[in-house]
Amino acid sequence: MGKMKFARKVSFLLVIVMLASMLFTGCSTKTNDLGIALITSAAGPNDKGYNQSAVEGLEKVKNELGIDYKVVETQDIPGSLSQLAGAGYKLIFSLEYNFDALIKGVGGNKPIAEQYPDTTFVIFNDNPNVNEDGSVKHKNVVSVLFDVHEASFIAGALSALVNENASSLFNTSDYAFTSGDAGRKVGFLGGTKSNGITVFGYGYAEGINYIAKELGVKYTFYSDYNAGFSDSAAGATKANTYYSDGANIVYAVAGAVGDGVTAKAKEIKKLAIEVDANKDNNQPGYILTSVLKNTEVPVYEISKHFNEQTMDKVNGQVLNYNLASGATGITDLSVIESKIKPDGKAKWDEIKAQIKAVSGKIGSGEIKVTNAQAGESFDKSKLTNLNMPND
Repeated sequence: MGKMKFARKVSFLLVIVMLASMLFTGCSTKTNDLGIALITSAAGPNDKGYNQSAVEGLEKVKNELGIDYKVVETQDIPGSLSQLAGAGYKLIFSLEYNFDALIKGVGGNKPIAEQYPDTTFVIFNDNPNVNEDGSVKHKNVVSVLFDVHEASFIAGALSALVNENASSLFNTSDYAFTSGDAGRKVGFLGGTKSNGITVFGYGYAEGINYIAKELGVKYTFYSDYNAGFSDSAAGATKANTYYSDGANIVYAVAGAVGDGVTAKAKEIKKLAIEVDANKDNNQPGYILTSVLKNTEVPVYEISKHFNEQTMDKVNGQVLNYNLASGATGITDLSVIESKIKPDGKAKWDEIKAQIKAVSGKIGSGEIKVTNAQAGESFDKSKLTNLNMPND
C-alpha cells in the first residue's frame, strides 16, 4: 500500500508540473504561437533579391529568436491579408505594391487594418498610411522606405564616370562600348510607373547629370516604366534597343526582367545594373553594380520588436533606411574590378574615390536627391546635362 500511495503522489505531482508547464508556456509565447507571416511580391520568394532577402530575414529570426514563419505567394493580396489576420497572425509583412484594401478599404468594406486592429501590417516602398492633414490613418501599420534614390544617384555617378573612362579601364577585347557622344546614353527599365520604381530612375538620372555637369558633357536617358516584373525575354529585347542605339549601360528595376537585361549585356559586351540584392556575379564583368534594397534588415529589426513585445515603438511609424543603415547602397564593386586592366587600376581607384566623396556629400546633405516615394516632385528641366525624351 505504501508503494501505491507513493506512486499516486508522484503521479499527482507530475500532473501538476505538466499543467503548470503548459500554463507557463502558453503565457510566455502567446505572442509568437503562430509566428510571423510574409506575403511576397509577384516575383516570388526565390527572386534572388527583394523577396528572398526578406525570407532570409525571417530565417534569421527563426534561428536566433525561435519564431516560426509562414511565406505566402499569391495574386490576391487583400484576401491573403484578411485570411492571415483572421487566422490570428499578429505581424504580417506584405511586399507587394498593393495598399488600397489595407489602408482605405475597397468594395464598401472597412480597411483591413481597421478590421484587425491587433495585427501589425508592414508595407514597403511607399507610405499611403496618412490622412490629408498628415496624421497617421492606422496605428497598426508600419511603412518601410529605403533611400534607394540616394543609392541610385551613386549608381548614376558611377555609370557616367565608367562610361567616360571605359577605354582606360577595360580591355577592348572584353567589351564593345560605343564611344564619344554616340555612347553618352543610358537606359532605364522599370516594372511599373509607381513611386516605388520612379524613385530609382529619378535618382539615377540625377547622379548621371551630376557627373556630366562636372565634365561638361551631355547625356541622353532612355526610360520605360512598363517592363513588368517577369518577362526576361522582353527585357532583353527592350534593352537591346537601347544598346543598339548607343547606350553602354542599362539599369533594370523590374524583377526577373533584369535577368534578360544582364544576359543581353553579356551577349553584346556592354554593362547592366541590377537591383535589390547583390547580383554582380550573375553575369560577372557585365553587371557594373547592384543597387541594394536589403529587406532582410527591416524584417529582422521589426521582428525583434515583435519578440520583445515593443511593437508600440514602430506601430504607425515610417521607417527610413538610409545609406548608413546598410539596407541600401551599391555593392563593393569587387566583381567588375576583376575586369579592370592593369594600367587602368589608377583611374579605377580615382573613380572609387570620387564615388566615396559623392556618397559623403549625400550623407552630409550637400547633395540633395529627389525622393519620389516620399512624394517629392521631380523636375527634369533642372537636369542641365541630361535629356530625358521618354519621361
